[in-house]
Amino acid sequence: MRRTLDLTAIALGAIWSSKLRSTLTILGNIVSVGSIIAVVSLIQGVNAEVSNLIVSELGSDSFTIERTGLVLTEAEEDATRNNPRVSLDDAEAVQRNGTNLRAVMAEAGQSGEVRYRGQLLESVGVRGVTEDYVDFPAFTAERGRLMSPTEVERDRGVTVLGYGTAERLFDTVDPIDKVIKIQGVNFRVVGVSESSPSFMGQSQDEFVIIPMGRFRKLFGARPSIELRARPETPEQMDLAMDDATVALRIERRLRPGEDNNFGFFTAGTALDLYDQATSGIFAVLVGIVSLSLVVGGIVIMNIMLMVVSERTREIGLRKALGARRRDLLWQILAETVILSVVGGILGTALGSGIAIGLSSVTPVPAAVHPWSVVLGISLTAVVGVFFGLYPASKAAALDPISALGRT
Repeated sequence: MRRTLDLTAIALGAIWSSKLRSTLTILGNIVSVGSIIAVVSLIQGVNAEVSNLIVSELGSDSFTIERTGLVLTEAEEDATRNNPRVSLDDAEAVQRNGTNLRAVMAEAGQSGEVRYRGQLLESVGVRGVTEDYVDFPAFTAERGRLMSPTEVERDRGVTVLGYGTAERLFDTVDPIDKVIKIQGVNFRVVGVSESSPSFMGQSQDEFVIIPMGRFRKLFGARPSIELRARPETPEQMDLAMDDATVALRIERRLRPGEDNNFGFFTAGTALDLYDQATSGIFAVLVGIVSLSLVVGGIVIMNIMLMVVSERTREIGLRKALGARRRDLLWQILAETVILSVVGGILGTALGSGIAIGLSSVTPVPAAVHPWSVVLGISLTAVVGVFFGLYPASKAAALDPISALGRT
């Protein structure tokens, strides 16, 4: 152990005595590891933001019933093209027969104009909901209250504003109990939703929520709707989906051999689809950036070969004085690994700084995880060992007599 520490100290001394060369040697690793950490941090930030958005929109404890569900191929698209629209009758059927369901709501959406006095907002998301919407955690009220189930059932002219819509319409004025116009029709504001995190710089708070009956009067009696269902407990998700399947097949009079003419969508489905769509792209991107790490390793190997050539007489003298083959092997290998790891540490700091800096000045999020830091530094250690073995073995194989005879 003492001998190993002494050899490591000799390696550190050799590195310190050639500070400029050592600095230039590790530049490749600094750039390559910095690039890897920056790219991985940005990818992790985007993944986390997408996951949060999907879970907040769809809910981790609910599922959506749609006209087609998830369609990935042309054959599936052809098979589902003639599926009937989801209707309010479907919602009632699922609600009647869903023994494992806690709540079932219908939701429709369109873009519309929202006005308060002289302030006009165009292309605001108008969302029509049925009375069970209050049982879904995605609907919240930071100020005021949510529309009551009775108000929704009786199609009252009330609305809940998204946080961003309320800010743009009213600025510092309290919006509660103010009357606004949606598509030219008066609605009384009863609440303002909690603010949601933006996605890639895009606000998720530009919407208004109104009763489904009012929505149908504004945008037509047969809107394109989807159903959202929530089981009694998250563990009953599969049972609740089975209940909904049976209820819809009965409502739509499907025969035992016929395929479902509707589809389900969950947060898990959306996350899996996102992973399938992006994992390959992200892997290729990281792989391309990682090539620079190999280049950095080759640079270190070339420098260390030059170092061995310059120190031939020193190596021969040490061998003549009793230094063993493995001592010289360890000394050169230690120099290589130390240089590589130091470059990895500095590169990790640089990459983290770049990722955080980009996140602060652009909409692209970043997340620097401890595992990525450990991975970056570990990779440089592996590169140091791999590309340092040849120079180290070459130094250890020198004949002391030949080495001392060189000028």
